[in-house]
Amino acid sequence: MRLLLVISDFIIPVTVLFIVCFGCLKKVKIYETFLEGAKDGLKTVVEILPTLIGLIVAVEVFRSGGLLDILTNFIRPLAQRVGFPAELAPLSLIRLVSSSAATGLLLDIFRNFGPDSFLGRVSSVMMSCTETVFYTMSLYFLSVGIRKTRYTLPCALLANFAGVIAAVLLVGMAFGK
Repeated sequence: MRLLLVISDFIIPVTVLFIVCFGCLKKVKIYETFLEGAKDGLKTVVEILPTLIGLIVAVEVFRSGGLLDILTNFIRPLAQRVGFPAELAPLSLIRLVSSSAATGLLLDIFRNFGPDSFLGRVSSVMMSCTETVFYTMSLYFLSVGIRKTRYTLPCALLANFAGVIAAVLLVGMAFGK
């Protein structure tokens, strides 16, 4: 364990040193290249900022406007019929859009049911097995100018659904209900 801590302390400085040394060997103007990359990064941030603000506003409207509760109540009978904990429906829906909002819901689950409860464990695993699909797609596709996403959204939603189901099954097998 101590070895892993030492490696983790040095991995970033060693990586930066390796990049600088490799750049020197290839006779690259390192500082100028760094500045050029930083300028490109700032341009990308400015281009995607409206999308990020829109997503943040949409999540807050979704949560505070009561739409999340309505959707959860709509999903609850189906979730109970298939054995999915209905209390996790809001987390699985919000996780598609915002990781920080999902973390807030995760903390609510911890507060109400406890982190070592079945719901706490499933929600923890679910946060690791799923992705913020809409955020990621809008961020990356917008930054590189992709307009036609083709099969990306259906496949990403299917993968997310598989992650949610896997979280419930794995925690159920490991810890029981």
